[in-house]
Amino acid sequence: MHPPEADVVLVRHGELGVKSEQVRRKMEDRLAQNLRAMFDARGLSGDIERRRNRLFVHTAEPDAVADAAADTFGVVSASPARTVEPTLESIEAALVAATEAHYDGGTFAVDAARAGPSDAHPFASTDIESEGGAAVWDTIESLSQDPAVDLDDPDFRLFVECRQDAAYVFLEKRAGPGGLPLGTQRPVVALVSGGIDSPVAAWKLMARGCPVVPVYVDLGDYGGPDHRARARATVETLASYAPGEEMAMHVVDAGAVVADLEAEMGDLRMLALRRYMLVAAEAVAESEQAVGVVTGEAIGQKSSQTSANIAVTDAAASLPVHRPLLAMDKADITNLARRIGTFEDATVDTGCNRVAPELPETNADLDALRAAEPSDLFERARACAEAREVVLIER
Repeated sequence: MHPPEADVVLVRHGELGVKSEQVRRKMEDRLAQNLRAMFDARGLSGDIERRRNRLFVHTAEPDAVADAAADTFGVVSASPARTVEPTLESIEAALVAATEAHYDGGTFAVDAARAGPSDAHPFASTDIESEGGAAVWDTIESLSQDPAVDLDDPDFRLFVECRQDAAYVFLEKRAGPGGLPLGTQRPVVALVSGGIDSPVAAWKLMARGCPVVPVYVDLGDYGGPDHRARARATVETLASYAPGEEMAMHVVDAGAVVADLEAEMGDLRMLALRRYMLVAAEAVAESEQAVGVVTGEAIGQKSSQTSANIAVTDAAASLPVHRPLLAMDKADITNLARRIGTFEDATVDTGCNRVAPELPETNADLDALRAAEPSDLFERARACAEAREVVLIER
């Protein structure tokens, strides 16, 4: 929803504003670059103007541009707005037009902020709210409705941001992912299984500025139906959030290894497989100049993810293993998967239940695990990673 004659989108970022001047400028440059890539990917046009702690996108497509901005990492919120002269008269006229176009009953409020030196305007933000609120009140009465003000939780809220050279009137703040612009951190490898959790974990690292290198470990006959296709679909969704980055899915074959673990190991085989995956992911990371591995594990969600078992699987890794979902409940993970668009493609059997023993170990001992697993397990992991298939994600 936007006011009539909306011609600009206000793009807000958060953490960038507390960085040093040099770092902030670099991150704002990257954010502007990522916004341009997102607009181009969606066939949108707009001129990006940078100001301190704000980006303004001047466009004839404010709704679509605001949606695109709200899907861009580093953006806290985006608002399609109308630009007017920084005078009370012009602001009030825009508030009246927005009310006439969109008010459909209930309480209202005018929320104003004024930026710039104290003498930039002959009025304060409270003047905008009181005078603008009075104009909105009169407009609602002219619509044959009964106006009522609620400053805390109104049914209809109008916003004004008044700067020295222009004022902006808008009706909503579309929430973005926040975080940092993608590409402002070093890459990490993301183990993606095709299930619900792993693409959410990868997305959360992307929201912290890290490009991801997706690695899919193919379980062979132990994988679920259409498992690889579903994993690729979730990776394609992740790629849609990174139109300026080339993304490929690295497929590591583990079919023979899984068959051997199932035949030779007992209640520890799932942990041995997790260790195989981490070693393979590290091998991919080394060749892709990545600096860590991200997984979708959460404490206690599965037998292999108890705090004790995470400790023994982590012992196989030398790079940091990032687990952004570690303390999240499954319901919250699922809700986030729905929000970012990976849930539907992820609702498929990952195949791991075909590998897990009937009574898996939940409190593994590292020495016992090392003694039980094949002596060449890590060697095979690195060899399979070296022989991996790289599937470029087309956009």
